[in-house]
Amino acid sequence: MFNKKDYMSSLNKARRKRNQNPYVTYLFYGLAGIAAVMVLAAVVVFARKQATAFSEWRTERAQQQAEADAAAQALEELESQKESESAAEAEAAKADLAEKQAVVDAYGNIGIVHVSGYLNVRKTPESGGDIIGKMQENSVCTILDEQDGWYHIQSGEVEGYISSEYVLSGDEAKTEALEQVSLRAVITADSLNIRTSPEIKDDNVVGQALEGERYQVIGQGDGWIQISSGYISTDYAEVKLSLNEAVKMDLRAMAINRYDHLVISKVTNYLNVRSSPADEGDKNIIGKMPSKAAGDILETLDGWYKIRSGSITGYITADPQYTATGQEAIDLATQAASLMAIVRTDRLNVRMEPNTDSKIWTQISKEERYPVEKQLDGWVQIDLDTGDSGNGEENDGAYISTRDNNVDVQYALTEAIKFSPMEETANQQASLRSKIVNYALKFVGNPYVWGGTSLTNGADCSGFTQSVLRNFGISVPRVSREQANTGKGIKSSDMRPGDLIFYTNSKGTINHVAMYIGNGQIVHAASRRSGIKISTWNYRTPAKIRNVID
Repeated sequence: MFNKKDYMSSLNKARRKRNQNPYVTYLFYGLAGIAAVMVLAAVVVFARKQATAFSEWRTERAQQQAEADAAAQALEELESQKESESAAEAEAAKADLAEKQAVVDAYGNIGIVHVSGYLNVRKTPESGGDIIGKMQENSVCTILDEQDGWYHIQSGEVEGYISSEYVLSGDEAKTEALEQVSLRAVITADSLNIRTSPEIKDDNVVGQALEGERYQVIGQGDGWIQISSGYISTDYAEVKLSLNEAVKMDLRAMAINRYDHLVISKVTNYLNVRSSPADEGDKNIIGKMPSKAAGDILETLDGWYKIRSGSITGYITADPQYTATGQEAIDLATQAASLMAIVRTDRLNVRMEPNTDSKIWTQISKEERYPVEKQLDGWVQIDLDTGDSGNGEENDGAYISTRDNNVDVQYALTEAIKFSPMEETANQQASLRSKIVNYALKFVGNPYVWGGTSLTNGADCSGFTQSVLRNFGISVPRVSREQANTGKGIKSSDMRPGDLIFYTNSKGTINHVAMYIGNGQIVHAASRRSGIKISTWNYRTPAKIRNVID
C-alpha cells in the first residue's frame, strides 16, 4: 500500500542530495548552451550555403539569359544576312534572267532546231537545194517567212531555208531558247586550233574551230578557254551569253582554213612521210601522203618540212617538184577539196535507204574519210567502192545517219595515212609475201577501170589482185566472188600480208576484194573516184579472208 510519507521523505532526500553538487547543474546548462550554439552555427552555415548557391544560380541564370540573348541576336543577324543575301541573289538572278531574255528577244520571231545531229540550211526551199549552212541541235534563228513546209530564216550570217518539221516556233521556242542561253565562246579568227591542254605545243592540236562557230564555255583562265573538245586561246574568241546559230558552209575555203601553214603533195601517187629528215630508203618511212593531200608545216629544215597531216607527224621533202606551199598550195587545195563524211565513232551502220527501217548491210570505220554523194536531212549517202559483178548492176545505196553526231560532213582534203613498208626476210614464204605487197604498192594512185586488168592504165578490184598475183606465178579467177573460193579460209587474227579480204553487197553477195599489206591496212582498186588506194582493212565489214599464197 502506497505510503505518502515514505514518498515525500524520498523526494526530500533527493533534493538535498542534488543541492549538495552545483557543478552538475552548471554542466547541464553548459552542455545545453553548446548544443544551442552548434545548432545556431549549423543554421548559419546552411543559410550561407543556401545564399551562395542562390547567388551562383542567379549568376548562372543571368549568364544563360545573356547567352540566349546573344544567340537570339546572332540568329536575328543571320536571318537578316540571309535575307540580304537572298535579296542579292534574287536581284542577281533577276538581272541574269533579264540578260538572257534580252538574248532571246533579239531574234524576234524566233525558231529553235529540234533534231539529233544537225539540220541543213538550203539555198532554195526544196530537198535538193544547195546546202549553204548547217544548224546543230538547239541552234536558233529568226523566222522571216513560211512556205510549203519550209521556213525562210536568218541565223548568224546564214540566210536560207530549213524544213519546218524540225523547228519549234512561237512561245514554245521562246521558252526553250531561254533555257539554252549560256556562256559561249564565239570564234573571231578564220581558223583557231583546239588543243588537248592549255599550252602551245606541236603535238597537242586535236582540231580547228572556224570563224563564227560557237562553243559552250566550261572554264576560263590564264589566256585559255576550256570547251568540251579541248582548249582555245582567248585572243581569238569572244565570250558572251548567247545562243548557238547556223554555221556557214564556205565550201572549200573551210577546208583550207584548217591549216596554218598549208603544204600540198604534188605527186601522182604517194609522197613518203619519214620519221627523220633524211632519205633512208624504206627504213624510216612512217606514212604516205596521197596525191593532193594536205598537211601543216611545223618547221622548215634543210631541204625538209616537218609536217603534221592527220594523225602523223614527220618529215617530207621540201623539193618544189613534189610539194606546194603558199598560193600554189591554196590553188591546188581549192581544186582538190571535196565533201567528205568523217566518222567519229568506232563503227557506224550503213543502210540501203535513208531510214532506220532499211537494212544494215555493212559498217564503216572512223579510220577513214568517205566521199559524200548526196546530203539529206539526217542522212548522208557515201561512196564506198565499186563492185566487179560483171552484170552492170548499180552500186548499192550506202546511207549513214547524222542524227547522233557520229558523223561530221565537211569539205576536207585528203591527209597522210600510216604506212611502213614490208621488210624482206630470210624466210622464203615471208620474203615472197613482202615482194608481193611491195609490188602491189607500186601502182597506188593509178586509175580504177571497171573490167580492167592493167596495173598502169586501170583495173577493177579483182583485176588488180589477179594481175599482182600473176606476176608471182599465182593464178586466181577473174572476179571477186570466184576468188573468194580459192585458197583456204583464215581468221582475221591469222591474216598475213598478201592474203585477200572480201566484202559483200547488200544482198550478201561478194563483190569486192582487197589485198592485206600488214599493219591493219589493205591496198585495193576502190572506185572510179578513188582509184587504187590504201585503206584500213575493216573500212567496211569484211566477209571472208583467204590465203591464196601458201
